[in-house]
Amino acid sequence: MDNFKDYILDLFFPKFCLGCKKEGSYLCEDCRGLLDICEFNYCLCEQGHSMLPVNSKLGKCNKCNDRKLFGLYFALPYKDNVLTKKLICQFKYQPYLKDLASTLASILIEHFIKTGKNTNEIWVPGGKSAVLVPVPLHFKKMRERGYNQSEELAKELSKILQIPVISNNLIKIKSTKAQAESTKLEREKNLQGAFKIKNPAEFSGKKIFLVDDVYTTGSTMQDCAKILKENGAKSVWGICIAREQ
Repeated sequence: MDNFKDYILDLFFPKFCLGCKKEGSYLCEDCRGLLDICEFNYCLCEQGHSMLPVNSKLGKCNKCNDRKLFGLYFALPYKDNVLTKKLICQFKYQPYLKDLASTLASILIEHFIKTGKNTNEIWVPGGKSAVLVPVPLHFKKMRERGYNQSEELAKELSKILQIPVISNNLIKIKSTKAQAESTKLEREKNLQGAFKIKNPAEFSGKKIFLVDDVYTTGSTMQDCAKILKENGAKSVWGICIAREQ
């Protein structure tokens, strides 16, 4: 039935590559080959972040060791790639392409494979101790967009990684202006008291993977990681499609 529904949708609403406009998918193989999918992991330093050793279980260097976030997985550099920006913008801004989530999740999975991070030791499948948690939207933004792009991405990753998504426990209770429009200090001020956890027991002792679209200064993820740690999370890692710096 799912295949039949996909066939009908493609028949009446064909997909076109966001790179070259070829019909068939949102990202054809030729344009996908132009993306610089990261083959390494990097620390959390804002400037001059260090490449981490291939077999390292750490996500930070000595300079950024005080960050609440344990580390960050990102598939693409954001700054200089027009196609990367277009994929993400179409995913979260009008005209909304909600089903871009599966394409973007597949790029992240390729990143995990290239960096050797596709192991059960990291992801702990089955839901016993690891969960995916999308960075939440304020209800006003959710009502405007109709979906949380981070949650849609987390759902697609969940299908492949075989770990559950917890979407409605970490919530955003304060409306803030777009982070891309703010300075670092403004972002930090905007996010003070922005997040809340409804049921701390659900996160207690868990390895949490925070999912978002773009990592800029890291203020959002750091604030989420702080409150998750304060409420019993064992560790908090970040996953995003692209990193700004």
